[in-house]
Amino acid sequence: MPDRGRLITVEGIDGAGKTTLVEGLAHALPGLVVLREPGGVAVSERIRDLVKDPALHVDPRAEALLYAAARAQLVHERLLPLLTDGQDVLLDRFVDSSLAYQGGGRGLGVAEVAELNRFATAGLVADLTLYVRVEPAVGAARRSGTDRLEQAGEAFFAAVVGAYDALAAADPARVRVLDGARAPEEVLEDALVVLKSLQ
Repeated sequence: MPDRGRLITVEGIDGAGKTTLVEGLAHALPGLVVLREPGGVAVSERIRDLVKDPALHVDPRAEALLYAAARAQLVHERLLPLLTDGQDVLLDRFVDSSLAYQGGGRGLGVAEVAELNRFATAGLVADLTLYVRVEPAVGAARRSGTDRLEQAGEAFFAAVVGAYDALAAADPARVRVLDGARAPEEVLEDALVVLKSLQ
């Protein structure tokens, strides 16, 4: 039986450069299975459409539950089978997103959202998290502002960054901070150095 694969997650606010980093890592490390949140499986992709729809008003608690539901389906349908088979998975967002966005940004409480997500994921934790950090103003300048969360405003994203920073400070062995203000190729190089240190 193969060793369990590693779960590597990429985190940061909208506009930090996460997607660009994920694409760069996927190209540099073709053995990785790349998935995104919310999404990755049919049920979760449908939930993604809901939570991103700017025409909808979604209560913060409902929002947290929707993300947790999408995550639960992805974990049990794709993530756990892949990891059990020894596949390394690169995941664009995971539990830390909910802790920062709903726990911090929406003010629901990081501990409360963490408990919800422990249930959703059956306790699955990332082996490594690459946190692409930018100041809220940098993220705002880069965002298109087309989906519901991107329109949340400056104070919201300041709270999200504060929550991410606290998560990184509390778990420096897992959460590695990358300077998202650097050029994309430099962020990719920094991420590859971190990943090589794990091997």
